[in-house]
Amino acid sequence: MNRFAAKSLLALGLALGAFLPALGQQILAQQAVRFTAIDVFVESSVPIAAWQFELAERNGLMTVVGVENGDSAAFGPAPYYDLEAIEQSRADRVIVADFSLQSAAALPVGRTRIATIHVRLSGSDEPDYQLRLLAAGDAAGESIDAVISLNAGTGR
Repeated sequence: MNRFAAKSLLALGLALGAFLPALGQQILAQQAVRFTAIDVFVESSVPIAAWQFELAERNGLMTVVGVENGDSAAFGPAPYYDLEAIEQSRADRVIVADFSLQSAAALPVGRTRIATIHVRLSGSDEPDYQLRLLAAGDAAGESIDAVISLNAGTGR
């Protein structure tokens, strides 16, 4: 090997040695994956017999990996949602709903955790969740006024 080729290889090695760590850090930051739980609450002064909400993330960082029921025994073991989309990791948003046929006396009133959504977040940016209450109803099937909110990263 002549001197020119040896010096060229040495220069290339030094350049790559300086460049690759920075590139590696950038790739790792883009591929950072973390998991969190999002508690969803609904609040009403009227007993809540049915509800439906949509949760999304505005920056495309979220994939829903699981859904579980909230605190009230009036509702079943798990709310209704698209299980197939979640199992196939296609759920970048989720619509969740549940209802109860119990009497008004057995239904939750006030602020109640109705679901916990388990999500995988990609990248290092903070998520920008979008939560919308689509419907809330009482034991008679009438629409009621309710407020929906979330607590991210708590998992209860």
